[in-house]
Amino acid sequence: MATTAAAPSVVRYAPEDHSLPKPWKGLVDDRTGYLYFWNPETNVTQYEKPTAPQPPKFPAVSLSSSVQVQQTDAYAPAKDDNKYSRGTEHGPKIESASRFTEGGRSGPPYSNGAANGVGNSAYGPASARGPPPSSAPGNDLSPEAYSRRHEITVSGGQVPPPLMSFEATGFPSELLREVLNAGFSAPTPIQAQSWPIAMQGRDIVAIAKTGSGKTLGYLIPGFLHLQRIRNDSRMGPTILVLSPTRELATQIQEEAVKFGRSSRISCTCLYGGAPKGPQLRDLERGADIVVATPGRLNDILEMRRISLRQISYLVLDEADRMLDMGFEPQIRKIVKEIPTKRQTLMYTATWPKGVRKIAADLLVNPAQVNIGNVDELVANKSITQHIEVVAPMEKQRRLEQILRSQEPGSKVIIFCSTKRMCDQLTRNLTRQFGAAAIHGDKSQPERDSVLNQFRSGRTPVLVATDVAARGLDVKDIRAVVNYDFPNGVEDYVHRIGRTGRAGATGQAFTFFGDQDSKHASDLIKILEGANQRVPPQIREMATRGGGGMNKFSRWGPPSGGRGRGGDSGYGGRGSFVSRDRSSNGWGRERERSRSPERFNRAPPPSSTGSPPRSFHETMMMKHR
Repeated sequence: MATTAAAPSVVRYAPEDHSLPKPWKGLVDDRTGYLYFWNPETNVTQYEKPTAPQPPKFPAVSLSSSVQVQQTDAYAPAKDDNKYSRGTEHGPKIESASRFTEGGRSGPPYSNGAANGVGNSAYGPASARGPPPSSAPGNDLSPEAYSRRHEITVSGGQVPPPLMSFEATGFPSELLREVLNAGFSAPTPIQAQSWPIAMQGRDIVAIAKTGSGKTLGYLIPGFLHLQRIRNDSRMGPTILVLSPTRELATQIQEEAVKFGRSSRISCTCLYGGAPKGPQLRDLERGADIVVATPGRLNDILEMRRISLRQISYLVLDEADRMLDMGFEPQIRKIVKEIPTKRQTLMYTATWPKGVRKIAADLLVNPAQVNIGNVDELVANKSITQHIEVVAPMEKQRRLEQILRSQEPGSKVIIFCSTKRMCDQLTRNLTRQFGAAAIHGDKSQPERDSVLNQFRSGRTPVLVATDVAARGLDVKDIRAVVNYDFPNGVEDYVHRIGRTGRAGATGQAFTFFGDQDSKHASDLIKILEGANQRVPPQIREMATRGGGGMNKFSRWGPPSGGRGRGGDSGYGGRGSFVSRDRSSNGWGRERERSRSPERFNRAPPPSSTGSPPRSFHETMMMKHR
């Protein structure tokens, strides 16, 4: 079947990766920025990083007592009008007999040749120097084997099996074409398992690491939901996506516009730090999808300039981050404005108690999809982590060494704990390396300009506070540098997760000092869980406990601190909710530094039992 011609793209070799088994090579498609892997001996290509040959496999163990095969369409929405009822008695009946309920699917709208043709066109014509992308990996696996390989676990009754290829999804032709033209060869694990569940109309809790493709995991079922509902967008949106930061919100909007263009889906974004006027005009023109930060959406709700009465598809993206930032009251207030007859999807990178509680309150009998071990914080194993014990006065010199060691033009993100340090580092690095800063004090136009320069490569070094730690999706970031260690290892994992995305490899350099020793034990668990080297100094700090925490206090606040008021990546009301919370680490450090015992502590008694001498008396005795 003839394929549509596409602009040729340049395929280049990725930097050498010694962890790749021979004869595999890493390749980068300059048009899409995606890294994939090529075996020149077998001419096989794939996005998943290949591993060394495994020992002979043991007989497969079935994950369920039986796999039921039905000839009905498993992906059709339930016909029961009460399925949206928020009462649990109307939720889908839980069955424990089988993990997967396989639905017989009608044939895909494209033959494999057509689908592959579209996919290959994204890479241009095949040549001796640029091997074509492979067919979707995993198509020859059973659903159970695929789930074992990708560490997918599912709970919540009978669920459909994962969709291991785009051809198996049955997506409309225009939507499938958009996905394939973007350079994707196969669904990511979170997409493969959450798509069929979402297309059944069920509530979902999806837990997966950052950079795993969660955004398309909820957007594409949302597009199909829109085509089925067909509301008048001028009366209000049908889909609402809540996001913790404006950077993530605008990125979600870009993805929605990009993949929804051929389906004529409209999307607008509401976030603080920008004028309300243009956002209100977008709402008046009508939007099928609204992506919003909770603070700004609450402001517009109070102005009565938006109606949420048509919302039937609600997404909470980065739910754990929103709770960390103190947005729970705003989220609950928003949800009260949304009909109870809805489908709710919650996507999160971690699964703490706070997220579990709000999930129990807002979702009805959801299916839970886990990628990896959700009870254990795990870093991306595609990232090589370097932990260096560095004194504060040595950080700048070591940072410059790291930047010089990168290939020219490589994109690097440097994370600092304060806005002041962010600006200071940017001034120091700009002339030699080309750097720009992004933090909460920057206006939205400034932040957009900086991100665009960084994405295009005109400014290869981005210096940021934690405002960019989550949701920032920039292709081909080669390295992350933690100039200051964050408040906790959760933020550490999300920071380094800016590299090693979409199957690529990356490097993370972290400066660690005595003031960070309270995090040593947790950091060791992260390193060991990702098979990374643990420096002996870090083990020593973990053995000592929290000793020496204020050794470098004269050089500034503890690295976990954020300075006065912290740094927020969001606007609108609720922006200051969490700034005085005792759980943020900074407040505890300040309390400890003001403690009366620190200044009024009695000196230790002398060995003779006599009162301790003053400094003057001691010096007089010394010179007698």
